Amino acid sequence: MRGEPSCPKCGGRVRAPGLFSDAWQCDVHGTVHPLQPVIPPSVEALEVVVHRTKVPVWMPWPLPVGWLFTGVASAGDDRSGGRATAVACTGPGPLGGMGELILVAEELGVGLGARYAGIDGPDPGPYMNVEKPPQVKVLAAGRPTPLWHVARTPDDRAVFAGEALGLWLWAVVWPEQSGLLMYDELVLADLRDAGAEVELVPCGALSPRLLET
Repeated sequence: MRGEPSCPKCGGRVRAPGLFSDAWQCDVHGTVHPLQPVIPPSVEALEVVVHRTKVPVWMPWPLPVGWLFTGVASAGDDRSGGRATAVACTGPGPLGGMGELILVAEELGVGLGARYAGIDGPDPGPYMNVEKPPQVKVLAAGRPTPLWHVARTPDDRAVFAGEALGLWLWAVVWPEQSGLLMYDELVLADLRDAGAEVELVPCGALSPRLLET
């Protein structure tokens, strides 16, 4: 696991603010909100992200039967606070085998969700047909939230996106057939509002999906 911040869009190295710029810089993508190093999943790791972020930290709550929290990532620095979060969960897929889910909340233009979705970003708008009814609906922080299928993603995953609390919400599911999980009207909690319940989150091993570039 890398111990340095990286570009949320490509995983490349970033330069810290200095004499000539007051922002983090990627050679490819210019000014970015740095993706902080991913650390093994624990309640403590989750609480660090929850307390620092300015965007939701979405998690299915309660988790589907047999599912575990398997990692969290955030983009942003101590000065600006977290501008994107990604929560990974892993468990039995609806058609057998193991399924993996990453939920991303982010401000416009950060690009972390597009990276996990496997598309050119930074935002899902060009890949969604919002003229048609949404494919799935979730309950996010108590609000019915439509999500649309995101097109032109790699064949190994299913991707949905929409807006929740004025920010992008992405759901990226592996393998593609485990996308059926999203049709069960998942209930998503913003862990910033969970209080002491965060301590009850069951933790598993770190999902390698969070480290993909």
